[in-house]
Amino acid sequence: MTEVQVAFSVAHAAEQADRALRAIAAEVTARMPLSLARAVEYALQGRGKRLRPVLCCAGYAAVRRGQDIPDAMWRLACALELIHSYSLVHDDLPCMDNDDLRRGRPTAHRVFGAPMAVLAGVALIPAAMGVLDAEAAALGLDGSARGRLVRELARAAGAAGMVGGQWRDLEAESEPVDAVGLERIHREKTGALLAVSLWIGGTAAGATPEELDALSSYGQALGLAFQITDDLLDVEGKPEVTGKSGGRDQALGKSTYPGLYGAARARALAEERVRDAIAALAAAGLDTPALVKIARHVVERQG
Repeated sequence: MTEVQVAFSVAHAAEQADRALRAIAAEVTARMPLSLARAVEYALQGRGKRLRPVLCCAGYAAVRRGQDIPDAMWRLACALELIHSYSLVHDDLPCMDNDDLRRGRPTAHRVFGAPMAVLAGVALIPAAMGVLDAEAAALGLDGSARGRLVRELARAAGAAGMVGGQWRDLEAESEPVDAVGLERIHREKTGALLAVSLWIGGTAAGATPEELDALSSYGQALGLAFQITDDLLDVEGKPEVTGKSGGRDQALGKSTYPGLYGAARARALAEERVRDAIAALAAAGLDTPALVKIARHVVERQG
């Protein structure tokens, strides 16, 4: 256990990701029309958790046994935040959740209009793939390895992952699902991108197949814990802390963990998923203080 691992701070790691993201945002918007660039910049700003790039870099450090994380790795990890940010912009649209507040600010479509918000979100998808490929090259990965990273991010973000999960979530507003269906929604909608964040970090670090499986399993379990906590915060959280409108799930008729199980049982399920996540890491010798701390942070956060 190294001093770097012991001193790991989720807040400090998020700051590192923020610094890298500001530089990436300036680069990807440089050749955009000004009005589109402003909308894209807005989508990337705000007090985001930066959980996906933090997980990506923590996965890298776990495989490298606490070695320093190079700047190119922080930049590479921003590809995950670009995809996540696009998904939030589209999730808030009138044709989706029609939300007014995100990250403590008006949602992108409320500021720029729905057509511009759609385009800003779409612009972030190829930008993310370009960042991922360029920074993987900077880390010394060959063309074959870089192609695998791009393919896996595309898969996790697409119809077999996040996008498919979003559609299942919308369907469940009119036809409530059971426990199996609810878990499937969130393994795709939330868990897929978290799992691939860790897989990308591990792959960039040269992880073994066993280590990659462990990181992915951790990410999937963490995704469920994260979603359960989000569902609870929608009921119990304060908008000034969460940065989102409260009570939206009930207003939209969404299937949620508190709705299906009750708050107490949902909270216990989140703790079970955290234990599953840490156990998956321990089996591969990757249960670093950083990744354990992130898992605890996911269920203890207030926003």
